[in-house]
Amino acid sequence: MAITLIPSTSRGGGDYGWLKTKYSFSFADYYDASRMGFGALRVINDDWIAPNSGFGTHSHENMEIITIPLVGTLTHKDSLGTEATIEAGEVQVMSAGTGISHSEYNASVTEALELFQIWIEPKGYGIAPHYSQQRFAFEEHPNTLLPIITPTGEGGTLSIYQDASLYLAEYTEAHTEQYPIASGHGVYLFVIEGKVSVGDHTLAKRDALSVTNEEKIEMVIEGGSRLLLIEVPL
Repeated sequence: MAITLIPSTSRGGGDYGWLKTKYSFSFADYYDASRMGFGALRVINDDWIAPNSGFGTHSHENMEIITIPLVGTLTHKDSLGTEATIEAGEVQVMSAGTGISHSEYNASVTEALELFQIWIEPKGYGIAPHYSQQRFAFEEHPNTLLPIITPTGEGGTLSIYQDASLYLAEYTEAHTEQYPIASGHGVYLFVIEGKVSVGDHTLAKRDALSVTNEEKIEMVIEGGSRLLLIEVPL
């Protein structure tokens, strides 16, 4: 098994007043040649957005963009005509395809917005842009990896244009979890809260690790932990 531990303190970041962010991979003003992504996974941004602030209208193309609010409500508008709000417990997917313009805003005048934004490179270029969002009943599925993103949208998940899968999990009690890894794929494990051990590595809040050249990963998870697991082609 090839494991790389990525301590939370080693991430890049920025403080723009209205936006405070941590970057798992090179992004914006943060550049590290050794952290350009993990397989098809290109971005994990851990954002804090001040009240009445946000990202003005800007454009993307040929990228699968996933947004997961943790606290607060995100207001979204795009060039497809979509106007939506996304809250904690919901997940947003935007396939930029041939091109899409959008804005993402915290319209609250009192509450900060906390979210993850994840970018995954598509398996091909030139698809039609697409937007979707969905609420997931995490409280009904404790102590298990709950799939939220799959390549085909099976089982009530959202889909993206890549052979990648994302899982969120909330563990109310100690648990040992095994996850099988498809051939040619790798796993990026990100601890949102709590503590998780994989082999000789122990991860705490916002620590991560990447796993390659292995058929499965075994996680020993403490109660009160929240995880994000991303499987992507390498």
